[in-house]
Amino acid sequence: MEPELLGDALTRLRRAQGQLAGVIEAIEEGGDCAHVLTQLAAVSRALDRAGFKIVATGMRHCQAARDSGDEPPMTERELERLFLALA
Repeated sequence: MEPELLGDALTRLRRAQGQLAGVIEAIEEGGDCAHVLTQLAAVSRALDRAGFKIVATGMRHCQAARDSGDEPPMTERELERLFLALA
């Protein structure tokens, strides 16, 4: 994985990290259940989106390798398996 290709995914993961810290803090402070669950759902969505972004980036990277005549780092089957693991 090349960090420069995954900037958007990293941004999403950092945002999720902050949201998760907020969820933990809210629970520790006896926060409102609805607020905690709403924030937890937001963390979950952010993680899902980051995962899909990483798979999409991998797909583009592998296709670019194929287009240039190089061997891609992953097969289509491996990418599909990773994608389905997120679904």
